[in-house]
Amino acid sequence: MASSGAYLEFILEQLSELEGITHRAMMGEFLLYYKGRLVGGIYDDRLLVKPVRAAREYMPDAEEETPYEGAKPMLLVDNVDNRAYLAGLFRAMYDDPELEVVAVNDTGDKGISAHLLKYDSVQGRFPYAVEVSDDGFVVDGTHD
Repeated sequence: MASSGAYLEFILEQLSELEGITHRAMMGEFLLYYKGRLVGGIYDDRLLVKPVRAAREYMPDAEEETPYEGAKPMLLVDNVDNRAYLAGLFRAMYDDPELEVVAVNDTGDKGISAHLLKYDSVQGRFPYAVEVSDDGFVVDGTHD
């Protein structure tokens, strides 16, 4: 079952006190980003977040659910009616070292890709250092 646009709009309204919340449609569902970092998504009209340490500490009783068959479990956010709670959760998750950029999907020039990551016209300016290396680029000192 795909998520509804109405539920997306509800969640975005609940998160409206945070600057830097963006979303992307993905196969009938919606990925949620906070200041350019993927924090979770809306799957079957459920708000699920990545199970990073900060989210587990913020929601110690949260149930794990899979967004779709075969996916890794995520944490179900039950308290979506409380704006302050949601804002606090996303702020806590943003600084968690487990929440990181893991890939940039682009086959073009690595210098252009690094620049576009750093200065994205939709997501805004990326808050970490982005440098070009011989075989790709380095984000915040990390290269794989």
